[in-house]
Amino acid sequence: MKSKRVLLYFIGLVVVAMLAFAAYTWTMLNVSYSDGERAGYLQKFSRVGWFCKTWEGEILLTSMPGAIPEKFFFSTREEAVAKELSAAIGKRVVLGYAQHRGVPTQCFGESEYFVTKVTVQQ
Repeated sequence: MKSKRVLLYFIGLVVVAMLAFAAYTWTMLNVSYSDGERAGYLQKFSRVGWFCKTWEGEILLTSMPGAIPEKFFFSTREEAVAKELSAAIGKRVVLGYAQHRGVPTQCFGESEYFVTKVTVQQ
């Protein structure tokens, strides 16, 4: 009788821990820490990962002629955005993004910056 009660407590504790982890993950993915836009030349965009395939990319941010460009690394979870980015390789783009800090695993993206909108500049 006592061992059955201990087993039920243990199972309950595991279930509560799993629910807490799921709630934390959902919150980190749906509540953004910051959002904004970055502009630059789309240098790289690819689907990576062994088990969790994610779309990852980088743009070169240029502030002034002659300045060393800074790289902005990003991820996207939306297939429509991934198609737009694939078509824009090598072009100047403006990326709308949301920053999600504290995402517990890289299965959602390797970066904390998730692109939600792409505008290709002519």
